[in-house]
Amino acid sequence: MSNDAYFTGKVCVITGAGSGIGRALAENLSRRGAKLALSDIDTEGLAETVRRCEALGAQVKSDRLNVAEREAVLLYADEVKKHYGVVHQIYNNAGIAFHGEVVDSQFKDIERIMDVDFWGVVNGTKAFLPHLIESGAGHVVNVSSLFGLIAVPGQSAYNAAKFAVRGFTESLRQEMMARKQPVKVTCVHPGGIKTAVARNATYAEGIDAKQFASFFDKQLALHTPEMAAQTITEGVAKGHGRVLIGWEAKALDLFVRTTGSYYQRIANLVNSRFLP
Repeated sequence: MSNDAYFTGKVCVITGAGSGIGRALAENLSRRGAKLALSDIDTEGLAETVRRCEALGAQVKSDRLNVAEREAVLLYADEVKKHYGVVHQIYNNAGIAFHGEVVDSQFKDIERIMDVDFWGVVNGTKAFLPHLIESGAGHVVNVSSLFGLIAVPGQSAYNAAKFAVRGFTESLRQEMMARKQPVKVTCVHPGGIKTAVARNATYAEGIDAKQFASFFDKQLALHTPEMAAQTITEGVAKGHGRVLIGWEAKALDLFVRTTGSYYQRIANLVNSRFLP
């Protein structure tokens, strides 16, 4: 089976499809012959993604959706099933960022990140899982992060959410295998991708948001969303449980596994010397 054959004619749901990796995934899957259900809280960005995908010949259902609103996500899943008659794949991609140390962060800052980046993934997974099982050929793809593999100072809330996504997804994969359900599960860990995530992030009081976003864009954003989407779809088609995007994700994953907790001292040293 070619990679394209895994997606041709399949109904694929993508959250956070209005920009970045979500948009690149939508375009990638359009070229592979998938039918799409796209959502985002950014309706203008979503409309542009829809335009691009339809120009590629894809069938597209688009909806404004806040993944943190559980009842809306549950309703959305049923609407997608009713629209297409079946759902095969869910890409829980929507996410936001926050930078700030624990002592400087407000409870609401941490809760907002968890609501979108963790509970958004749980909501999407739970809402669509029955439909994926029913399809007989389902796949859950949850987007964690490089920061779901390694913790760094100033990213405690984001680390918490992305580590939680990783644990949730890896456990779900084992559950599906143990139950012999027709659903594959993949956890994605992107490294530095050229998206607007840093520019759209929120920050604790006292942090220069423009300076930090500029640093991310110039120094850390190493790969295009298109490269990320290609890596994801290749890994999904092969049934990989974990997909690492970028050489830095692979290198730091190995670094953490070989150094144990000692990596935290090194990460703190690098952070204090190089980050703004």
